[in-house]
Amino acid sequence: MASGCAMPGVVLPDTEAWTVRDPVGRDYPIWVSLPAGYARDTHLRYPVLYVTDALYSFPLARSVRNMVGQGGAHLAPFILVGLPPQQGLSSQQSRSRDYTPTQPSRSPGDDYTDGITYGGAAHYRDFLADHVLPQVEARYRTDAAQRAFAGHSYGGLFGAYVLLTRPAMFQRYILSSPSLWFDQHVINRIEAEYADAHADLNARVLLSIGAHETPASDAPFAARNDMVAHTRAFAECLRGRGYPGLWLETRVVADEDHLTVYPAMLTRALLALFPSRSTAPAV
Repeated sequence: MASGCAMPGVVLPDTEAWTVRDPVGRDYPIWVSLPAGYARDTHLRYPVLYVTDALYSFPLARSVRNMVGQGGAHLAPFILVGLPPQQGLSSQQSRSRDYTPTQPSRSPGDDYTDGITYGGAAHYRDFLADHVLPQVEARYRTDAAQRAFAGHSYGGLFGAYVLLTRPAMFQRYILSSPSLWFDQHVINRIEAEYADAHADLNARVLLSIGAHETPASDAPFAARNDMVAHTRAFAECLRGRGYPGLWLETRVVADEDHLTVYPAMLTRALLALFPSRSTAPAV
């Protein structure tokens, strides 16, 4: 190879990228991966899975869909939409602001980063609902009754926030290791406010956590917060509301921690929430 010779980057096949401008002047890339057969089967409309932290999750979810799905044999084909950070910001800057519901109370030695803005989840939620989702549905043959969300960590917290504040944005929620500890468990207050005002919550929710996401674990990446206990308590609270329209499954994934659990749980979650016609349970 000649010195200084620039090599082209890798481009994932069957993907598209475009940009949506937030009304406050922020530009967000949108990444889309179409399922096999999309161009051929022009009579079909497809479920859509939106994934946060797309720098990591978009190629992961695309690979799981294509490899495990086997062209629809094991997973129903779906359109994948990745939500990367705002242009010009790092992933940490963008996700910390966009995925968190409040500006947290600070104390020495806490889990928050100096110089980072938090508390923009309401704005980002409405940006997605009012600008991103409509553009996706205008560009592609989507089934608006089969929108799904997947998020991990702060992304899982954001999904829980959307579920409890604008639940009809999505019908299926994959919440992996959600940071329910954020701002002294502010999500519990948000949940209580929803329960006070509503008699039902129509959604299918798969809530998961790695078994090592607790200080009691001796794993190298054990959690500082007892996220296993937080996740179980959150699930028990939702079940206790008796919402007739809520389908909720909780999984504690053995031998996984906060850094390793997402690939394992995403595969299982997609199999549970996007079963192919041949593998779907009879109802």
